[in-house]
Amino acid sequence: MDGRECYVIGMMSGTSMDGVDAALIRTDGERVTEFGPTLTNSYDEDTRRRIREGIQLAFCQGRPGGDGGNSENLPEELRQLERHLTELHAEAAAELLMEWGERASNVAVIGLHGHTLAHRPDQGWTWQIGDGAGLSGQLGLPVVFDFRSADMAAGGQGAPLVPLYHAALLRAERRHDRVAVLNIGGVANVTWIDFSRSEIDPDILAFDTGPGNAMLDDWAAIQTGVPCDTDGELAATGRLHTDVLSSMLASPYFDEAPPKTLDRDDFTIQSVRGLSAADGATTLTDFVVESIVAAQSHFPQPVEAWYVCGGGRHNKTLMRRLRSHLPVLTDPVEILGWRGDALEAEAFGFLAARSVRGLPTSLPSTTGCRVPTVGGRLILPGSD
Repeated sequence: MDGRECYVIGMMSGTSMDGVDAALIRTDGERVTEFGPTLTNSYDEDTRRRIREGIQLAFCQGRPGGDGGNSENLPEELRQLERHLTELHAEAAAELLMEWGERASNVAVIGLHGHTLAHRPDQGWTWQIGDGAGLSGQLGLPVVFDFRSADMAAGGQGAPLVPLYHAALLRAERRHDRVAVLNIGGVANVTWIDFSRSEIDPDILAFDTGPGNAMLDDWAAIQTGVPCDTDGELAATGRLHTDVLSSMLASPYFDEAPPKTLDRDDFTIQSVRGLSAADGATTLTDFVVESIVAAQSHFPQPVEAWYVCGGGRHNKTLMRRLRSHLPVLTDPVEILGWRGDALEAEAFGFLAARSVRGLPTSLPSTTGCRVPTVGGRLILPGSD
């Protein structure tokens, strides 16, 4: 890639452990000019169980045994999990390429996020599994992976990495000068963007607002045996326990200045144990909402609109509560014509294009890195 537009595939396995998202776009790493097919291949319960066990093993080990994608020194259980997840990614990418038909030969590169087992920016390390070389070998295409390591080596938090993609899309679909893009995944994060000074080089701030779907999913799974609170139906029937909510909101994390990020399990369901299933769901849902509302205190200026992506936007109770607490328009990103379920996968295709071109994938204002940093490692088919 030499600055020309090309087709890229981005792949994402999020902290909610839903499955593999894959998306094809046409981009030069600065603009997106075409949106191709997308898909989500859901994980079965056995794969979710293995990921949960992998997260626990990573927590016990304390830091990666590999080096951001080199699995040689990983424990055997994690090597097996990595091979399994890489195979599932390869299957999803092959399915997408088949759908793209004859044009599949025009795909230049794949961006692989991998799956996060543990994220400890305060200790200077993060841990994603996903075999870039294995994926490249199976598909016969270049792969960019290990997006976080370079940022963390430059003093950054290693996340969030999607803000530059948010800015690129908003530049093409700009309705307000100052907006917030909220992603409610396993963890919730926000991108604050201000175009009033410059449309080409807007001011951007990004950080994790607090917990997202992970706590809601964990609670629903334990209380109901269902992996999530579908449409927020359980939370809609419960009673808010304000004392429990206040204790959770007392975490010093919410007062810390951004950039800042969280691991999936930095906030747990421990505080609501003992409540009924419905009351616990209601209280946890309000905790997610209140932590998002509190994030506004870190914005340099108020926003004119909130656009919501991630699986949390499907939770009707959460969205209703969010709209009642935020002072401006709050809508799913589909109102902009974006594909909310594919957005993060698209972003890692976009970031792969930027990485290959040597363009920054993170900024001091998005991750805390000392200088704009180019993340990702490129591996070619046949490379070791």
